[in-house]
Amino acid sequence: MSAFDIDLIRSQFPAISQANGKTSPVFLDNPGGTQVPQMVIDAITDCLINKNANLGGPFRTSQEAAKVFDDAHHAMVDFVNAGSSREIIIGQNMTTLTFHISRSIGRLFSPGDEVIVTRMDHDANVSPWLLMARDYGLTVKFLAFDRETYEFDMAALDDLLSERTKLVCFGHASNLTGTINDVRAAVALAKSVGALVFVDSVQFAPHGIIDVQDLGCDFLVCSPYKFFGPHMGVLWGREDILLQLDPYKVRPAANTLPDCFETGTLNHEAMAGITATIDYFAWLGRTSAEPHHFQRHTNGSHRRQQICAAMECLTDYEIPLTRQLIDGLRSIKGVKIHGITNPNAMEKRVPTISFTAAGHNPRDLATTLGDNGIQVWDGHNYAVEPVNYLGLMETGGVVRIGLAHYNTAEEIDRTLAAIDRILQS
Repeated sequence: MSAFDIDLIRSQFPAISQANGKTSPVFLDNPGGTQVPQMVIDAITDCLINKNANLGGPFRTSQEAAKVFDDAHHAMVDFVNAGSSREIIIGQNMTTLTFHISRSIGRLFSPGDEVIVTRMDHDANVSPWLLMARDYGLTVKFLAFDRETYEFDMAALDDLLSERTKLVCFGHASNLTGTINDVRAAVALAKSVGALVFVDSVQFAPHGIIDVQDLGCDFLVCSPYKFFGPHMGVLWGREDILLQLDPYKVRPAANTLPDCFETGTLNHEAMAGITATIDYFAWLGRTSAEPHHFQRHTNGSHRRQQICAAMECLTDYEIPLTRQLIDGLRSIKGVKIHGITNPNAMEKRVPTISFTAAGHNPRDLATTLGDNGIQVWDGHNYAVEPVNYLGLMETGGVVRIGLAHYNTAEEIDRTLAAIDRILQS
């Protein structure tokens, strides 16, 4: 029998465990932000009560706040397998961090140098680079994806690369199509011409193991509130690259990493929540993973091993749910899924499914589902490039359903029944 106890998992999340009845909410809005376990809430509360001070003071609460600060950085080291806490930069959110670091990265380049972005990415991994290119006189190239397979052709990326390519910005997983991209292959090609690689792992982070050493990229960003934590963003950067950058900061701020890139006073209570979020994954590994989930993860800290085992366990749980949802949507007349649907290729996608229904506006459908207690997203979801590329912007974008490991087969059945009922009426 599997150690994965869905009732135990759901009991950790007050928003879920305190709801009951047929009208209780079904949280399928997870790509925009997940629910939070009790241990994260407790850590945030404890910080506000017992460690609420700014850094640098010679008194107890300031020293406790400094530990909160350090613990959050070390927790993220374990989560992404960073070389050290000096490579972890914490900020308001992924978008703000990307805009901020783009100002420093842009100073490395010269007019006429080239930047590659993709037609599949969230706009937070597109617009910062378009504006950087505008400010520094750079050329932007777009990598398109196949509209039938919803995957990139690495040969197309190879064709875009040149000796002038200085930066390739690539998504780990799409927040619209759900496609998990071949980051390692993209990095290898980019490195063949000496380009830097910036990876957006926001959508991948709740569902898979992030290992920056293995990926070989130079920067990677993720958002704790997308993987059961508080509203903050995290940027990992390779230390030797970060040391080449000129940080934009106030004069009294430290010149050392990561402080020089962490502008102003950070949200200390949310940083306490970040540590608790990573500890939640470790707890999940201890309580829910099977021995075979640990077999490929013998390196790194004990917490890192538990995190990796938890992710393996979550994947095993989420894939059947994803298959159930996709198969159910495909059986409903008029529904078109914009993403990978092959039941034998679920390992190529995260459980984020976008669809349209002939004759139905996505906002109207999402609103009616919301009235039935089923929370989903609609529109472009900031995936401006893929929605435009698929020709869906003028018709309202898509309806987006995103699963997490606290969702159940019963919730999927309830959602499919509601969609079928709405469309048929």
